[in-house]
Amino acid sequence: MNLDALDESPRLLLQAELKPVQGTRFQPTGFPDLGAAEYTVADGRHMLLLESTQSMANRLEASCWDEGRGHLVPTLHGLPYVKSVLPDGSITASILEAHRLNSPYLFDATGYEQILDAVGFTKDAPFNRRKLALALLRFDPNSLLHGIFLEKIGGVVRLPRALSAFIEAEDVTVASAGGVKFDRVQPTSTGENTKYGSAKEGYGNVPYHRDEYTANRIVAYFNLDLALLRGIGLNGAALRMMTTLALYKIRRFLNTGLRLRTACDLDLVGEVEVNRPEGFELPTMSALEDALPKLIEECSSLFNEPRVLELTYAPAKKAARTKQS
Repeated sequence: MNLDALDESPRLLLQAELKPVQGTRFQPTGFPDLGAAEYTVADGRHMLLLESTQSMANRLEASCWDEGRGHLVPTLHGLPYVKSVLPDGSITASILEAHRLNSPYLFDATGYEQILDAVGFTKDAPFNRRKLALALLRFDPNSLLHGIFLEKIGGVVRLPRALSAFIEAEDVTVASAGGVKFDRVQPTSTGENTKYGSAKEGYGNVPYHRDEYTANRIVAYFNLDLALLRGIGLNGAALRMMTTLALYKIRRFLNTGLRLRTACDLDLVGEVEVNRPEGFELPTMSALEDALPKLIEECSSLFNEPRVLELTYAPAKKAARTKQS
């Protein structure tokens, strides 16, 4: 696997054309008080944000998590992350939490102090982003790749996303549809109270509507900020490992993660296109799967031991800190 074409490039820009697995309709992501994000570009095309940047970060991480085993997929064995055992014995992890290492289920857990020490934040003093990057590489390289805002530690303890992505649909039109939830016990019109309760509670016939969309083209865009990774001091095996991890996530998402919602199941059309730099070819999945375990092992001296840091969530710790503040 050859990454030489990336050596002098500030960005790796990729795009992948997608299409519905069946039919022509798809269901976009929705936003509170907004619904679907529709907009018009300068040339008059009606566009739709099918998947947002923040959602794609979560999906890229989820594509690398084995839900059945409760662990990273085998290819990523040995890659550090942090997990927290909750009072009922269930487990969450930095890979799964929306705010990663800033999740309260990690921050308010016993054992988080060693992450605080590694980050090295001191109030009213210049903050060392290089030290933050090394701490993220040590405890959770995925947080380094997808960005972090450790505002629970300090407002300046943050890094932007090195890997970002979004999905747009072009020339969209609304495909309105709907249906009725039938109550075969009490088939009344919506709004009428039944013997047992109201339509709001789920009784009676309840009609509903839903807007899906069709599009002339659907494209997923990926941006790997190589200049950012170099700028925070990554080089050698660490830079190669993080770059290869990003490429693996992209490949794995396109191979296994394109069922975004029940009514949004997509397929890759053709090959992934490299926009920048010229001369680079996206490695195959088999090449990435072969390279990553070796690169993870090469970086072992930079990782925490044990690789999976286990914390214990302590609500009492949160209560004590809240009282002090």
